[in-house]
Amino acid sequence: MAGPNECWVALTAANGHRLEAFTVTPASPRGSVVVLQEIFGVNGHIQTVARQVAALGYQAVTPALFDQVRPKVSLSYDKAGIEEGKALIAHISLQTAMSDVAAAVAYASASGPVAVLGFCWGGSLAWIAAHELPIAGAVAYYGGQIGTLLEKAPKHPVMTHFGDADASIPPEVSASVSERFPAVVNHRYSAGHGFNCNERPAFDPARAALAWQRTSGFLTAVM
Repeated sequence: MAGPNECWVALTAANGHRLEAFTVTPASPRGSVVVLQEIFGVNGHIQTVARQVAALGYQAVTPALFDQVRPKVSLSYDKAGIEEGKALIAHISLQTAMSDVAAAVAYASASGPVAVLGFCWGGSLAWIAAHELPIAGAVAYYGGQIGTLLEKAPKHPVMTHFGDADASIPPEVSASVSERFPAVVNHRYSAGHGFNCNERPAFDPARAALAWQRTSGFLTAVM
């Protein structure tokens, strides 16, 4: 049996911006998941997540959100990569990024229902997507800006994953999500920021596997 097809496709946002998206498409997708990057671009880790999504039976569509500033960005998880990622993200407003996310959702909808799955910066964008976009649901891993986005109440099912040892996201953020939005499936782990990424020092295989199991079940339920 042939494996999933991997390719880059061109998208056009409503504001006229053109960007690329890395896609992984199984033979008969049962819907699509838009995978949203960290501040490191559509790098090896994010492409691996896209392949994991395809293994679940969904088309994965991963927009290159840094195309707004510079194309083909793929950064490593060292100090230089962090600083470069921060410099790039400083030039992209949430509104501009969401225009590109909306373009990815529109493209993905050709394969059926669409969910959004985001990590770090992308986790914050996934939270916004659940408020603004016509999606089946959203999963947000350690979205660092969610605490400042609580006015954007989810209009669709949401699952969140936070690490209690995350130095960049106070535990009060996760507590606020649970208090204000009891319908959100909010998980907390004894782990640090980026615990899902096997290229980060904070990688926690056991917690990553548990979070992925929960994410897979959530996607099955909403799609």
